[in-house]
Amino acid sequence: MPTIKDVAKETGLSVGTVSRVLNNRGYISEATRQNVDRAMKKLNYQPNEIARSLCKSTSSIVGVIIPTLTNPYFAEMTEHLEKALASNGYQIMLFTSGNSRNREKDIVMECRKNRVAGIIVCSGVFSTVKLAELDIPVIALERLKDNTSFSIECDNYEGGRIATKHLIDKGCRKLVHISGVSGKVMPADKRKEGFMDVCQEEGVDGISYNTTEEEYLNLDYLSLLDRIFNENPDVDGVFASSDAIGAEVIQCIIKKGKRVPEDVKVIGFDGTFVSKLTSPTLSTISQPISEMAEIAVSTLLRFSKKKPTTTNIKVGVELIERDSTR
Repeated sequence: MPTIKDVAKETGLSVGTVSRVLNNRGYISEATRQNVDRAMKKLNYQPNEIARSLCKSTSSIVGVIIPTLTNPYFAEMTEHLEKALASNGYQIMLFTSGNSRNREKDIVMECRKNRVAGIIVCSGVFSTVKLAELDIPVIALERLKDNTSFSIECDNYEGGRIATKHLIDKGCRKLVHISGVSGKVMPADKRKEGFMDVCQEEGVDGISYNTTEEEYLNLDYLSLLDRIFNENPDVDGVFASSDAIGAEVIQCIIKKGKRVPEDVKVIGFDGTFVSKLTSPTLSTISQPISEMAEIAVSTLLRFSKKKPTTTNIKVGVELIERDSTR
């Protein structure tokens, strides 16, 4: 495997000069940069990001922590984060936590050991870790701000209101909401608040069911849904707290011999690709996932220059009507 010494020999430059090119330190002429670049390509030399970070306070790596990759929302968010980081010359170090506090703590320590430029968190509450003491920027995406540097979330409450009003406008009078994880306090819980408030304002029956952490991580809600429809045979509208849940709601309704949307109308949340793949296609409250990822990355990178004056951003959501409520 070629080393920095091999690159220096190929270019006729000193190891120190090549190192300054790789780390973008001090004045380097364009001719010298091109010389080093040609040598790196010829030798197929790949700089070791971790080794390079040893001579700096941080690396060009950003740690990203999500609970699971099986959930379409986190898969899409990760893809947009990676693109936004790459466009700014940064690499992603991805971790899945399984919502385990001990695992999350280990991950944060691993990020710190590798001198990451920052951490973007889409998982957990980190009750066992004092993030403020890490001395690196930590951006929270759709999770409670806690003691992170900055938080970004969509308008979950308004999204819950829009989804519920949409079902009522379509004629639904017995509504069910499949909510967040029981015992876990998250920004998405505001969707339930929006749902319950609109049901009360409109004089419509509304009931909410929490999911379990196991159902959330495994994306297996069919047992819960079977119980919901057995307990509420007259339900005519369902607001699912994610598109993944909404897709399984449609499956369950059809298995019970009912039709979507004629007998039961369904709307999801997130706006992921899953909403386009169901049959019928799923109406959804769409989060601006790409925009949220770009805000997270740009804010994190600004921390290296100047700490933002605000500590949180809330972005709007949008109703996308498809066949499941038409």
